[in-house]
Amino acid sequence: MADVFPATTIDREIPMKRLAFAMPLFVLAACQPDAAERELSQAPAAAATAMPSDAELLEQGEYLVKIAGCNDCHTPGYMQAAGGVPKDRWLVGNPLGFHGPWGTTFAANLRMKAAEMDEAGWIKYTGELHTRPMMPDFAVRAMRETDRVAIYRFIRSLGPVGEPAPAYLPPGQAPTAPYVEMVLPPAPEGAAAAAAPAPAAG
Repeated sequence: MADVFPATTIDREIPMKRLAFAMPLFVLAACQPDAAERELSQAPAAAATAMPSDAELLEQGEYLVKIAGCNDCHTPGYMQAAGGVPKDRWLVGNPLGFHGPWGTTFAANLRMKAAEMDEAGWIKYTGELHTRPMMPDFAVRAMRETDRVAIYRFIRSLGPVGEPAPAYLPPGQAPTAPYVEMVLPPAPEGAAAAAAPAPAAG
């Protein structure tokens, strides 16, 4: 019969030390996500950068045209009808002029404008748009490219119709009715004198 020796203190300490060394490795392994988990975590980011579908772009374009005020100027009678103008009459340009120090401007027929260029041309055109009042060109330039694509897709879906808006009239050329007169407020007192050139010496 083999002798049974009681375990010494050293014998008990060695397995404990090995266990203490191995525990962090088990914890570290448990904290590492597997491939499936990594794919799931990356899916929302990929979805966020995906281009909307054609149907989604059309819906977004119609929404932007309505809430950005495009119809207010580019659709005749839209403001007077509180938005109650049929969609097939949207964005056909407006004979109502806006007359001010810049001359007289007319809201363009956007359906004809969009038909003149492809999508890339529209993105370049709207991204560099600089025009005269009353058009808020700065707001168009500030739009995301996907928003401008959506507006283009929606306008193209309506199809070209109507006639070009009246041509721009330079300052000093009187417009014919109908037009809105934009009268600037008077200059503050003393501003005219401050702006006047000083008399020449001599």
